[in-house]
Amino acid sequence: MATDPLDPTIGIVVFPNAEELDFVGPWEAFSMAKRAHRGGAESPDPAAPAPDLGVHLVAQTRDVVRCAKGLRVVPDCAFEDAPPLDVVLVPGGIGTRREVGNEALLAWLREVAPRCTWVTSVCTGSLVLAGAGLARGRRVTTHWAFVPTLRERYPDTTVLDGVRYVRDGNLVTAAGVSAGIDMALWVVGQIWGVAHARLAQRMMEYDPAPPYTADV
Repeated sequence: MATDPLDPTIGIVVFPNAEELDFVGPWEAFSMAKRAHRGGAESPDPAAPAPDLGVHLVAQTRDVVRCAKGLRVVPDCAFEDAPPLDVVLVPGGIGTRREVGNEALLAWLREVAPRCTWVTSVCTGSLVLAGAGLARGRRVTTHWAFVPTLRERYPDTTVLDGVRYVRDGNLVTAAGVSAGIDMALWVVGQIWGVAHARLAQRMMEYDPAPPYTADV
C-alpha cells in the first residue's frame, strides 16, 4: 500500500479489447481528484510533461494494447513490476471473455487484491473478478445485457440489476461503461471525502444530461 492514505497508488488493468471508457473515465476521475489533492494548479509551462499522479495502466506486458474500439494505449507497467497498489480496477469489454481464462491475470489479481483498500470493476470486468474468486459470496453488478450470463456462470455471486454501482465490503463493481465514472467518484469520496468528490466532479464538468431524454 502507499504510505500516505490520501495519496493512494491506483492500478487500472488494460488488456486487448478492453472497453475504452471503462478505464479512461475512472482514470480521469482518479487523476483529477489526485491533482486537486496535491494543489490543483496546472503547470505554468504547457510543454512540461504531465505529472506522475500515481495512477498506472497495468497489463500483462508493456506491449501496446489495442482496445475494443481501436484505441491503442501503452501500459505503464507489467504485472511483474507494478507498484504496490491501494486501488485496482478491472474494466470490461469483449476482451473479458478471454481474460477470464487468463491465469496470469487471475493469479495477479488474487495476489494484489488482499493488499488493496478497494477492488473495483466496470461493466464485464466483474466477470474477471468472479473468475479470480474475488466475488464469491459477494454482491456485484455488470452491464445490463450481461447480468443473466454472470448469474448463470457464478451462482455463488449475487448479481444485481438496475443499479449504477454496488459496494460489498471493499469490492465495488459498476454497471456498463459510463457507470464507471460514478463508481470512481464514489471511491474518491471514500478516500478524500464527499466535498472533494464533488470538487473533482465539478472540475470534470461531469453533470450528465443525456440528449433525447424527452423523446417518446
